Amino acid sequence: MSPMSLAETQSQPDSRQRRRAWVLRGLLVLFLAAAVAAIWVSNAYLTQRFTETTRNRAEIRLAIYSGTVQSELQRHSVVPLLLSRDPVLIRSLEQMSFTDTSQRLISYVDEIGAASLVLLDREGRIVAATDRSRLGQLRNSDPFFVQAARSPDTVFTSNEPDTGRYDFTFSRAMRGQDNRLLGVILVEVDLARIVDRWRGASEAVFLVNSQGEIILSTEPRWRGRTEAEALALQPPQSAIQRALEATGEFAFGDRRPDFFGSDTIRLESRIPFRGWRIVSYTAYTSVRERVNAVLALEIMGFALLLAGGFYVVSRRARSQSVRLLRESAELRRLNARLQREIAERQRVERTLEEAEQSLAQSQKLAALGEMSAAVSHELNQPLAAMKTYLAGARLLLQRKRVEEAASSFQRIDDLIDRMGAITRQLKSYARKGGDAFEPVDLRDALKGAMTMMEPQLRTTRVEITQSLPRRPVMVMADRLRLEQVIINLLRNALDAMKDVPKRELDLLIAEGEEAVLTVRDSGKGIDDLDALFEPFYTTKKAGEGVGLGLAISSGIVTDLGGRLTARNGEGGGAVFEVRLPLIGGEGAQAAQ
Repeated sequence: MSPMSLAETQSQPDSRQRRRAWVLRGLLVLFLAAAVAAIWVSNAYLTQRFTETTRNRAEIRLAIYSGTVQSELQRHSVVPLLLSRDPVLIRSLEQMSFTDTSQRLISYVDEIGAASLVLLDREGRIVAATDRSRLGQLRNSDPFFVQAARSPDTVFTSNEPDTGRYDFTFSRAMRGQDNRLLGVILVEVDLARIVDRWRGASEAVFLVNSQGEIILSTEPRWRGRTEAEALALQPPQSAIQRALEATGEFAFGDRRPDFFGSDTIRLESRIPFRGWRIVSYTAYTSVRERVNAVLALEIMGFALLLAGGFYVVSRRARSQSVRLLRESAELRRLNARLQREIAERQRVERTLEEAEQSLAQSQKLAALGEMSAAVSHELNQPLAAMKTYLAGARLLLQRKRVEEAASSFQRIDDLIDRMGAITRQLKSYARKGGDAFEPVDLRDALKGAMTMMEPQLRTTRVEITQSLPRRPVMVMADRLRLEQVIINLLRNALDAMKDVPKRELDLLIAEGEEAVLTVRDSGKGIDDLDALFEPFYTTKKAGEGVGLGLAISSGIVTDLGGRLTARNGEGGGAVFEVRLPLIGGEGAQAAQ
């Protein structure tokens, strides 16, 4: 071969390599140009689309806010009409008896969702209210009372008291059959709570009345001012300025007037109620962030494609033997780990067997301890009473007062019978039977329990207030077990007030859909309501209680078809309620 032909043969592979290198460079340039073009077009398109989306969402939110205000007003405007026809409220105004009227309004207020309900008599004096501290106030000169007394329809009033907040009320006159004014029912509406639904990171919302004054706003300093005064005091941009400035600084392209040229967009909607308007200032805070997020994903995708291309080009095939050796080593490791897991599982199963045996033994011991503690707790109270009566009888005999001492011995005999009944009752706990049920007057059960607690009540300086209905309150129950529940509640109340200077005990029996016995003390209240009825939970010192009284009482009330609840009183202390189903009319007559 001649030197010329040899040079031509060597130059052919070099030329192919150069062409391949130029092709790869060209493809790389085309790829980068396509990536830059795609990012540029995506930026322009997404900026416009997200801007329109932000505006549309602001309009939708404003429509929702407007609907919420209308719904709130319409919902509360119907309430005075319904309450003005309530026969119980009308009868209380006619008879001037308001014993249970406040409680009835309290039962309504949660269902209605109003801030408060107030009932005024014809003289403008508050006779019933969900806030009992307002009872007795004279409000006959307030606009809501004056306008309602003169109008046959529901009256809406809005005023700003010295507290700096707006009050919104619906009131309506209550009249008798002769169209004589009996009083006024007042529903106070808390529109300020809907402001919490308006609070957001990119908008400011406020509600304007017909005089142009802002009555509700996400910015508290705007309230009570006109829109111009409010914006001069606190511009809407100040709440969202940092996010908006960051968007403007890093924006691609021209700053168009419909987006980057203005900080916020003002939207207004009219509410068909007394000329009210709702206004929102919305900032385009998230547009740039959302656009940049999508662009970052696109750039990352192009980078991954480019890296993948380089990897495919530079990747070399690995040897089959290396792959087989790696797989063999992996299988050996898996086999060894599997053997270790089998040995560990066998050890855990042996440990679990031993734990189950220990748990069975612990459950037996716990059941035995719980039963002995229950018997001790139930017999403690009669024994304490017997000790007190014996001491009294000894003193009476020393003073030659034989008849009174005989009465004490008779009470001791009754307590012995009661202890026998308690032991029989504890034997029947497992059966949960209703053989001993009979019609019981809840008032008599309370009197019996008070008689049992008479020695403790005498030695304790406590002011007892009883509120009992005049007619019998009949329930189907085991009187002995029902009295035991009441005694437990009274003992707990006395124990809770040991360290309290002013000891007050309120006992109330109410009759509605069910019979309710309420025991309220002036102690320190309950710290843990959730664990209150659990066995062996107690806040007393060691030796003063084992924590079974409330657990047993709750079980007894449940067996009677009712429920025992507890809560902390508004003014302090604990409140226990025993709720039992009432007997029908026939059962009550038969019991009487």
